[in-house]
Amino acid sequence: MTDNTTSHHTLPSLRQAVRGVARAHRLPVETRARLVMSAVDLARTEIAAGRPVRLETSAEPSSGGSAGQLVVTLSTLSDLTADREGIADLPLPAQFTTGGSVTWRMPLSGRRGGGGPVVPAQNGSGQAAGSGCPSSEIHAVEQELRAALARIDALTAEHRRLKHELAETNRGTLALYVQLEERDEQLRKAHGQTLRELEDALRPPPIAVDGLEMAVHYAPAGTDAPTGGDLYDWLQLPDGTVHITVVDALGHGVTSTRGALNVTHAVRTLALEGHPLESIIARTAEILMPFDSELMSTVLLARINPATGDLFLANGSHPPALLLPAGGEPEYLEVRGRGIGYPLPGSERLLHTRMEPGDLLVLYTDGLTESRRDPREGEERLAETVRRHADRPIEEVPGAVAEDMHTVILHPDDTLALAVRVPPA
Repeated sequence: MTDNTTSHHTLPSLRQAVRGVARAHRLPVETRARLVMSAVDLARTEIAAGRPVRLETSAEPSSGGSAGQLVVTLSTLSDLTADREGIADLPLPAQFTTGGSVTWRMPLSGRRGGGGPVVPAQNGSGQAAGSGCPSSEIHAVEQELRAALARIDALTAEHRRLKHELAETNRGTLALYVQLEERDEQLRKAHGQTLRELEDALRPPPIAVDGLEMAVHYAPAGTDAPTGGDLYDWLQLPDGTVHITVVDALGHGVTSTRGALNVTHAVRTLALEGHPLESIIARTAEILMPFDSELMSTVLLARINPATGDLFLANGSHPPALLLPAGGEPEYLEVRGRGIGYPLPGSERLLHTRMEPGDLLVLYTDGLTESRRDPREGEERLAETVRRHADRPIEEVPGAVAEDMHTVILHPDDTLALAVRVPPA
């Protein structure tokens, strides 16, 4: 092991000595620069106060026969180790010891020959005698600057590369996100289209009957859930009368559609079997409730004789039908009753009236009148709206009425509007 100790009263002297040691032992340029800056940072306050600093250097061989390590120790009259946080922030991390000393240990490359002093002998001012001309020192500083610039260039290039990779990753992620959104939108549209096609299959088109004009409009509460519990059915019975069923099953989506479909099928079967109109709602409840105890549905039944205009209505908790006589005032045809799933289901009576040529009958679900949460106000607006559109072709009436009623929607719900008119004489 070789040892050398020097004292320094100026920063240039210390800087030159540390640099000379590092160059003599072929330390990497970047390590040399960090060692010089660290020693100067620690000694600056001491030298400014007129107190010298002591630099001790030694080369310790490795026990395994390799080049070993260079040990550099800086000592002052004050306790350098008091500011341990400052030592940790040095360009080249160091180890602190008691007594005001800081030590750096750096592995040697093995390219330097063994033996000899670590640094040349010092002159009286602390300068290394025969250490070389100023141009040699300048060259060493330039080497360190070049190494620092090369390091900066390498870091800049690495930063540019990482930034490019991040941008590419972000673009790929964004593209993937857009693709997923597009795929999700396609699936939603396909799902909605499939449900609409299935529901259209459940909603029969208007039937052609001499002496009556009929049309229907249906709109779901939302495009993401195009199915619902608002359903209808109409058919001409063997005696020539037209039977119409309007159902509003509780809930939304496929479950409510299934419940409403069960009700319409049961009602159709009972009507074709010839059961009295006033008994069909109660009988439907008897049939369905043992199989679906959760089912709740309002029901409105209408029976119209096209030859005479006779109209019969049975109601189970459903909004009343609206009749607009030709040239007269609109009238709600109220019939008390309770729906499927309610206590004591059935219509309390059968309402009978007569439709004259030009009269318009509107059957609907509560989504038409309760979009603003006030059924009374909705019924008043519906009467005025039907009067305003009564002279339109029958196929336009339900849609026009629904559009006017839904200029403001505070409470979205499935909407069904069905219109029946006796053609003017």
